[in-house]
Amino acid sequence: ELTGPCEICGRTEIRRGASVASHCVVRDCLIREGAEIRSFSHLEGARVGAGALVGPFARLRPGAELEAESHVGNFVELKKTCLGKGAKANHLSYLGDARIGAGANIGAGTITCNYDGRHKYQTRIGEKAFIGSNTALVAPVSVGDNALVGAGSVITRDVPAHEMGIARGRQKNLPRKG
Repeated sequence: ELTGPCEICGRTEIRRGASVASHCVVRDCLIREGAEIRSFSHLEGARVGAGALVGPFARLRPGAELEAESHVGNFVELKKTCLGKGAKANHLSYLGDARIGAGANIGAGTITCNYDGRHKYQTRIGEKAFIGSNTALVAPVSVGDNALVGAGSVITRDVPAHEMGIARGRQKNLPRKG
């Protein structure tokens, strides 16, 4: 089902029962059964699984793959990233060169720091992992199955399965001058 003005071009396939809302650009994509692409989303070279939810205002760049029932929300960008079955990145995140396991939750403001100025590296996030808001994952790095990353962390080393990683400075309050 297409609603309102959209750009559907290239080698795009939209399967029965999928919907693309108004003001979307979809180029060279596969959108499977029951997937929903919400308004103002831009998809190029992406594969969207059955029952997956995209947008509004999401950007899926080449190599983005959403498995069944996964969610990519508003102002989330994926590039060369696989989001596992039922995994969620609901708002304000950049996930590049990453593999994210089934049922994982990616908090708002999370970024994968995948480029060091010369090379690109991959981030791996395990099944049912929970990444707290405003987290930077400095690749190459892995977060294990059922692991937790504390909000506001900058993760530079692997977080093993079933453990919690937290990396942030202590708050210090000082008198204000002026």
